[in-house]
Amino acid sequence: MMTLRQIEVVRAIMVTGTIAGAAKLLNVSAPGISRLVKYTENSLRVRLFQRRNGRFLPTPEAQDIFEQINSVYKKVDDLSFTISRLERGELAELRVGSVPSISNVMMPRAIARVRRRYPGLRIDINILKLEEAIDYLLLGHGEVVAMSYRLDHSGLDFLPLASGHLYCIVPEGHELAGRAAIGAVDIVRYPLIGIDPHDPYGRIMTEIFERLHLNYDITIRARFGTTVCALVRAGLGIAVIDQFTVADGNIPGIKLLRIEEPTAFETYVALKHQTTMSVYAEHFVACLRDEMRRDQPP
Repeated sequence: MMTLRQIEVVRAIMVTGTIAGAAKLLNVSAPGISRLVKYTENSLRVRLFQRRNGRFLPTPEAQDIFEQINSVYKKVDDLSFTISRLERGELAELRVGSVPSISNVMMPRAIARVRRRYPGLRIDINILKLEEAIDYLLLGHGEVVAMSYRLDHSGLDFLPLASGHLYCIVPEGHELAGRAAIGAVDIVRYPLIGIDPHDPYGRIMTEIFERLHLNYDITIRARFGTTVCALVRAGLGIAVIDQFTVADGNIPGIKLLRIEEPTAFETYVALKHQTTMSVYAEHFVACLRDEMRRDQPP
């Protein structure tokens, strides 16, 4: 049997044709190469090289050995090539989902970082309603889903993402636009857009209103935060929305007001119970978590 080191040395001599050349290729001393060749020939009882005019030429007796050595190195090269493609993401696809509030700004930020790390990775993004996330994960349509709250489901596991707060948004030029903060008692004085009591964020404000015994009127309901912002910008009312939808101040024509009552909430990444994320999904989650945790609303 030959060790990997012996195979490496023999091939180096085959490639360079000299002991000195093999030593330089392997970055070792020439005497060490010479001793190892002699030892290998003695242990195999086969002469591997003919010494002629300072060069080492493969012997006919060792031809089969050299062919096997080349075959081994070809497989190693193929393995290295495959590994390098995996490192660039060229042989994989990342499939992730997100609720609309996180997909608007945070998802593109995270995906941009994933793309820089894995430029060859194929990426499939699904924007999902909360109730759609369960089937998406359990049926194997994707690896992870960014969620605005934690479901009670035995088939899913949840990992923390980031904490957030709600903000009141009003149109620019609105009588409230000059204020930095607003309380629930003032919010209910105006027509409200998009606060669904069954929505995770809507539930927070609903509980505040009920605790303070405040009546409120939802004049328009809209499913997605971007639509709510557009309706507010059009002057159809004011709204309460999460900080991640309006991150970066990316929606012109509206003003954010801090809500005086506590409105903190937690976000999560959901994945199928007892599954292991791919390295690409792990990197995506790390990037998404970092982007969301460093978000500072204006």
